Amino acid sequence: MTKQKKPIYVCQSCGYQAVKWLGRCPDCGEWNSMVEELVKSERKGKTASAMSQPQTIDAISLATEMRLKTGMVEFDRTLGGGVVPGSLVLIGGDPGIGKSTLILQVLNRLSQQSCRALYLSGEESPQQIKLRAERLSVHSEGLYIMTGTCIEDFFEKMAPIKPDIVAVDSIQTVYTNDMTSAPGSVGQVREVAARLMTFAKQSGVPIFLIGHVTKEGAIAGPKVLEHLVDTVLYFEGDKGHVFRILRSVKNRFGPTNEIGVFEMKDTGLEEVCNPSRIFLEERPQDAPGSIVIPCIEGTRPVLVEIQALVGPSPLGMPRRTAIGVDHNRISLLVAVLGKRIGMELGDQDIFVNVAGGLKVDEPAADLGIVSAMMSSFLNRPVDRNLVVFGEVGLAGEIRGVSQPDLRIREARKLGFSRCLLSRNNFEGANSPGDMELGGVESIQELYELLFK
Repeated sequence: MTKQKKPIYVCQSCGYQAVKWLGRCPDCGEWNSMVEELVKSERKGKTASAMSQPQTIDAISLATEMRLKTGMVEFDRTLGGGVVPGSLVLIGGDPGIGKSTLILQVLNRLSQQSCRALYLSGEESPQQIKLRAERLSVHSEGLYIMTGTCIEDFFEKMAPIKPDIVAVDSIQTVYTNDMTSAPGSVGQVREVAARLMTFAKQSGVPIFLIGHVTKEGAIAGPKVLEHLVDTVLYFEGDKGHVFRILRSVKNRFGPTNEIGVFEMKDTGLEEVCNPSRIFLEERPQDAPGSIVIPCIEGTRPVLVEIQALVGPSPLGMPRRTAIGVDHNRISLLVAVLGKRIGMELGDQDIFVNVAGGLKVDEPAADLGIVSAMMSSFLNRPVDRNLVVFGEVGLAGEIRGVSQPDLRIREARKLGFSRCLLSRNNFEGANSPGDMELGGVESIQELYELLFK
């Protein structure tokens, strides 16, 4: 008599497992998220071990870790210098943001460098992929296209090709026959990703996984997938803007928070090698509430425009809207302005925006946000050739930030002649050329320098 398999119930939001169905997940609190899955059958017999022999760290050779250069400078920068052999890279983003377009262009570049590239699509037919390829001018004898959703069939048909690089679009559509749950469920996504990771590590073939972002902002549903892979890239951007930001949020082989900037055109994604100039090219002349800050994205300095609009509110509870910056940070800075210099903004509607669609989350933007809000409230523009950066504390003090010289050099390169920064950064900063630097210790001193 064979032993009957018992099902388990898995939460599709967080991956919590239970032996019986629950209306609400006790881990994440989601309702009606428990889905029945059968436990995968146990492996019988002795399997080949993937465990390596112990060796000293000095004996390990890095000869096989030479990176593959795709030829797209912005993409290679985001990965930390190129594609690492045997790595598993997850690219996530909203539907329609350009993930499939990007990966098809990357595979085309690599296939033209004598690499065999294999593109597996579980969402489109070969004819649909060919239509996109014609629009992107993708023509290569080394680029192979497969369509399907079964991982076992994929490994079987992939063996004769012996690809040098693989892309799976998307991970939610691929399933394994060893599990009875639907494709895209927590169990299926985790099992398929684990098999692809094992193949990548054993063969040295880098694999790209495309994952859609859910309404909660997580790639492929559960966060467990992000822990499995080596690198996680988020493809960001507003569909109303032509610019796309490829941001690295996890990278075992390079710096995190590195970004690559692309422009979406009819012929595909085009690299933006000087994003600072692009973000500032439509900056208005002598407009109150506009100021430029140099922020650091990974290892790259980027100049962006902070815009603020402050005006009397007709509502009982004034609005606070922030696009590209933290909403809570705006409330904190408004409270500091009211307490430390008597600029009461509690009855004002406040709108803060980072022009160009870029997201800025570092404290160095505080000084720019404060300056823009003061400028809009007083209806007095600041000097067009001025950049500011620094962190604002609750006591109204201006604190120093990292890499001030890198920020100043980027501002000077784009033609700015003045820079206000914290007194701590000012004492150790080097002024390039005719760049005029000014150190401030408090927002009271900032107010006097800009508007008195």
